[in-house]
Amino acid sequence: MHNRHGNKAVSVKHTNVIKMFKTLLFTLLIIAISFALLAITIIIKKNGKFPNIHIGGNKEMRKRGIKCAQSQDRDARKNNPMRIKESSK
Repeated sequence: MHNRHGNKAVSVKHTNVIKMFKTLLFTLLIIAISFALLAITIIIKKNGKFPNIHIGGNKEMRKRGIKCAQSQDRDARKNNPMRIKESSK
């Protein structure tokens, strides 16, 4: 038994899949362009790399003795005479 609108339903589904695929490709293209634009300075420079935005990597912060919370916590744990020694297995 065939529905008299059966071919039309298949055609609409096929059209929706094509539209979805085009949208997906367009989205991936936008993401690829965004990555390329974000990385342009890294690609162009000879020794290009991402900038160090960590507080410990900032010379002025180091001059003032300012450290990040993780570094301060690590140092406090390392230099604490009351710490509990971990057993090595």
